[in-house]
Amino acid sequence: MKLHKGNMVFSGRFSFLSMPWLDSLKAAAVAVLLLGLPINLGAAHAAPAAPPPGAHVFLVRGVLNIFSLGMDQMAYRLQQQGITATVHNHIFWASIADEAAAEYKSGRIQTIILVGHSSGATVLPDIVARLDRQGIPVKLAVGLDSVFHTSLTGRVGRYINYYVGNGAGTRVAEAKGFSGKLENVDVETVPGISHLSIDKNGLIQQKVIAEIDAAVRSGPGPVRAAKKAQPVAAIAPQRPGTRSAAAAAATAN
Repeated sequence: MKLHKGNMVFSGRFSFLSMPWLDSLKAAAVAVLLLGLPINLGAAHAAPAAPPPGAHVFLVRGVLNIFSLGMDQMAYRLQQQGITATVHNHIFWASIADEAAAEYKSGRIQTIILVGHSSGATVLPDIVARLDRQGIPVKLAVGLDSVFHTSLTGRVGRYINYYVGNGAGTRVAEAKGFSGKLENVDVETVPGISHLSIDKNGLIQQKVIAEIDAAVRSGPGPVRAAKKAQPVAAIAPQRPGTRSAAAAAATAN
């Protein structure tokens, strides 16, 4: 045994037990298992199948419209797949709902998907409720770390709320009149995650886009979740005393 560039060598081979990158590798592996990301080494070289027409993904930025550039990154990746994706300011949430409603009623789209970060996530329940009052369903909504307690009503096939449990993020609660499936997912163990980085985190983006792809390819009708390597750990029940999304958004502005 001898030292060689900071590593122990046994019979001319490195001791992997002393390599510092193992801790980082372990943390990344835990994050992959937590988020249920599929591991497919050949996927990077496979040409994606063309998505069916008729879907529109509305991505909503957070406060000041400058801290949620991960929305733009995901929009670009979706557009590269042939999926219509647009980025919006959260203060115009009502206009987003009305635009989606007009496209749906005209027949230009059959699948509405919403993604929001920070204040953009806070207003997602308001967009869902406004569309529901017009008889229009949302197939999938994904919130990234809303900092206000919000409650969800209206029709949405699947609502996924990713939040940083040891940070500013909060859970979403079901309210009277809600129809669909709500999932609160605490991602605090993902390496490097924070309120300001959650929308730009590569693992989170991969998970969000996988859910969008699954929803788009299944077409109109009941939403189907993307395949998961294993279920996310159970999360404690929602605490009482939540505020409505509209009230929270008003406070933020």
